[in-house]
Amino acid sequence: MAQTISFWHRLFDLIAPRACVVCGRRLSITEEVICGTCDLHLPRTGYALSPYDNEMAKRFYGRIPIERAAALFFYEGGSEVSRIIFQLKYHNHPEIGMEMGRRTADELALSGFFDGIDAIVPVPLARKRERERGYNQSMEIARGVAEVTRLPIWTKVVQRKKFKGSQTHLGQLGRLENVAEAFTLTDGDTLRGKHILIIDDIVTTGATIHACVSTMKGIEGLRVSVLSLGVAK
Repeated sequence: MAQTISFWHRLFDLIAPRACVVCGRRLSITEEVICGTCDLHLPRTGYALSPYDNEMAKRFYGRIPIERAAALFFYEGGSEVSRIIFQLKYHNHPEIGMEMGRRTADELALSGFFDGIDAIVPVPLARKRERERGYNQSMEIARGVAEVTRLPIWTKVVQRKKFKGSQTHLGQLGRLENVAEAFTLTDGDTLRGKHILIIDDIVTTGATIHACVSTMKGIEGLRVSVLSLGVAK
């Protein structure tokens, strides 16, 4: 069976060669999404080693209580690495989210980052936005993380009510205003006494996470941690 799968995999690679999402080089038969060289040079944050006190966690200080926070790599707009997020969000490549979610979980699990977490909550998209894109990129990342950690994914505890447009070119105040009251809590009972992991594709100012978690204020015993693929410096 393994030989049959390998044969078809190799045949498909021959017919439709896959390319590294970062550098564009052809991937080998054993590589997925990103080549070994680009993976080696990925600007990793190392935040999982200090999940309670790092620059990403500090973005939420005084705003919302966060237990742990981590991201796989540093994000800079226009860089080669930014192509991971760009291709995932705007070029119909949900498989990037799945694979990078798996990679992130594999690396962070070594430090115990997921210990004690009960469930994953991907940041929801507005229905209109998800229909346009065909998927929720945060959900695809969550699927990859869940595959490694075996944590359940909860998609019905919070929903996004509206989409006001992209936040790409907005400053911190604009981002806060853009997502203000964008989310609504739909099942607070499920969250009581739980430790959940909020997953998003990228954290810049933290405005989206702030708006999402703010809907959960007052839920007894709730603890929240945050994970993303990228974090802006």
